[in-house]
Amino acid sequence: MNRESTSIPEPVAQLQRELEQFRSTQPVRTKLPESLWRAAVELARQHGVYPVAHPLRLDYTRLKKRLGESPTFRRKATKPAFVELVAPPRAQLEECVIEFESSGRSKMRIQWRATAPPDWAILMRAWRETEG
Repeated sequence: MNRESTSIPEPVAQLQRELEQFRSTQPVRTKLPESLWRAAVELARQHGVYPVAHPLRLDYTRLKKRLGESPTFRRKATKPAFVELVAPPRAQLEECVIEFESSGRSKMRIQWRATAPPDWAILMRAWRETEG
Protein backbone atom coordinates (compact mmCIF):
# COMPACT_ATOMS: atom_id res chain seq x y z
CA MET A 1 0.00 0.00 0.00
CA ASN A 2 1.55 3.33 -0.98
CA ARG A 3 1.19 6.62 0.90
CA GLU A 4 -1.30 8.08 -1.60
CA SER A 5 -3.82 5.32 -0.91
CA THR A 6 -3.68 5.58 2.88
CA SER A 7 -6.71 7.34 4.27
CA ILE A 8 -6.44 10.50 6.32
CA PRO A 9 -8.52 10.46 9.52
CA GLU A 10 -11.62 12.66 9.18
CA PRO A 11 -10.60 15.19 11.89
CA VAL A 12 -7.25 15.69 10.09
CA ALA A 13 -9.05 16.02 6.75
CA GLN A 14 -11.38 18.63 8.30
CA LEU A 15 -8.45 20.69 9.58
CA GLN A 16 -6.76 20.23 6.20
CA ARG A 17 -9.77 21.88 4.52
CA GLU A 18 -9.68 24.74 7.07
CA LEU A 19 -5.96 25.28 6.46
CA GLU A 20 -6.44 25.25 2.69
CA GLN A 21 -9.19 27.84 3.02
CA PHE A 22 -6.98 30.03 5.28
CA ARG A 23 -3.99 29.72 2.95
CA SER A 24 -6.06 30.57 -0.12
CA THR A 25 -7.13 33.89 1.42
CA GLN A 26 -3.78 34.96 2.86
CA PRO A 27 -0.45 36.04 1.34
CA VAL A 28 2.28 33.40 1.19
CA ARG A 29 4.26 32.97 4.44
CA THR A 30 1.47 34.40 6.61
CA LYS A 31 1.68 32.99 10.13
CA LEU A 32 -1.01 30.51 11.03
CA PRO A 33 -3.50 31.62 13.67
CA GLU A 34 -2.95 30.14 17.10
CA SER A 35 -6.34 28.38 16.95
CA LEU A 36 -5.19 26.33 13.94
CA TRP A 37 -1.92 25.43 15.66
CA ARG A 38 -3.83 24.33 18.77
CA ALA A 39 -6.11 22.14 16.65
CA ALA A 40 -3.08 20.58 14.94
CA VAL A 41 -1.43 19.90 18.31
CA GLU A 42 -4.57 18.16 19.58
CA LEU A 43 -4.71 16.00 16.47
CA ALA A 44 -1.00 15.19 16.80
CA ARG A 45 -1.65 13.96 20.34
CA GLN A 46 -4.25 11.57 18.98
CA HIS A 47 -2.75 10.51 15.63
CA GLY A 48 0.99 11.25 15.89
CA VAL A 49 3.14 14.14 14.67
CA TYR A 50 3.97 12.94 11.15
CA PRO A 51 0.43 11.75 10.23
CA VAL A 52 -0.80 15.26 11.08
CA ALA A 53 2.11 17.41 9.88
CA HIS A 54 2.41 15.79 6.45
CA PRO A 55 -1.15 16.17 5.09
CA LEU A 56 -1.52 19.61 6.69
CA ARG A 57 1.82 20.75 5.22
CA LEU A 58 3.02 21.91 8.64
CA ASP A 59 6.62 22.07 9.79
CA TYR A 60 7.20 18.75 11.59
CA THR A 61 9.73 20.21 14.05
CA ARG A 62 7.50 23.14 15.01
CA LEU A 63 4.51 20.88 15.55
CA LYS A 64 6.61 18.52 17.63
CA LYS A 65 7.92 21.43 19.71
CA ARG A 66 4.41 22.75 20.28
CA LEU A 67 3.35 19.26 21.30
CA GLY A 68 5.92 19.44 24.07
CA GLU A 69 8.16 16.66 22.85
CA SER A 70 11.81 17.52 22.99
CA PRO A 71 13.72 17.16 19.74
CA THR A 72 16.14 14.24 19.64
CA PHE A 73 19.12 16.52 19.08
CA ARG A 74 18.77 18.39 22.39
CA ARG A 75 21.43 17.73 24.98
CA LYS A 76 20.54 16.20 28.29
CA ALA A 77 20.80 18.52 31.26
CA THR A 78 24.10 18.18 33.06
CA LYS A 79 23.99 16.74 36.52
CA PRO A 80 25.09 19.04 39.34
CA ALA A 81 28.59 18.41 40.60
CA PHE A 82 29.39 17.52 44.17
CA VAL A 83 30.75 20.42 46.18
CA GLU A 84 32.65 19.93 49.40
CA LEU A 85 33.08 22.86 51.75
CA VAL A 86 36.15 22.63 53.94
CA ALA A 87 36.86 25.36 56.46
CA PRO A 88 40.42 26.13 57.54
CA PRO A 89 41.26 24.39 60.84
CA ARG A 90 41.35 27.60 62.89
CA ALA A 91 38.35 29.29 61.29
CA GLN A 92 35.59 30.34 63.64
CA LEU A 93 32.30 31.03 61.90
CA GLU A 94 29.79 33.13 63.77
CA GLU A 95 27.12 32.79 61.10
CA CYS A 96 26.82 30.99 57.77
CA VAL A 97 24.14 30.90 55.06
CA ILE A 98 24.11 28.41 52.20
CA GLU A 99 21.40 28.10 49.53
CA PHE A 100 20.78 25.14 47.22
CA GLU A 101 18.58 24.99 44.13
CA SER A 102 17.54 21.70 42.53
CA SER A 103 17.02 21.08 38.83
CA GLY A 104 13.27 21.23 39.58
CA ARG A 105 13.77 24.82 40.81
CA SER A 106 12.99 24.07 44.45
CA LYS A 107 15.27 25.82 46.90
CA MET A 108 16.71 25.13 50.32
CA ARG A 109 18.32 27.78 52.51
CA ILE A 110 20.38 26.85 55.55
CA GLN A 111 21.40 29.46 58.08
CA TRP A 112 23.09 28.69 61.35
CA ARG A 113 24.86 30.49 64.14
CA ALA A 114 27.09 27.88 65.70
CA THR A 115 30.64 26.63 65.36
CA ALA A 116 29.56 23.11 64.38
CA PRO A 117 27.73 22.75 61.06
CA PRO A 118 24.55 20.66 60.75
CA ASP A 119 24.58 17.07 59.44
CA TRP A 120 24.56 17.74 55.67
CA ALA A 121 23.77 14.17 54.67
CA ILE A 122 20.56 14.10 56.71
CA LEU A 123 19.48 17.54 55.46
CA MET A 124 20.07 16.69 51.80
CA ARG A 125 18.34 13.30 52.10
CA ALA A 126 15.30 14.87 53.75
CA TRP A 127 15.16 17.58 51.06
CA ARG A 128 15.38 15.08 48.21
CA GLU A 129 12.62 12.93 49.75
CA THR A 130 10.26 15.91 49.86
CA GLU A 131 10.85 16.59 46.15
CA GLY A 132 9.32 13.26 45.24
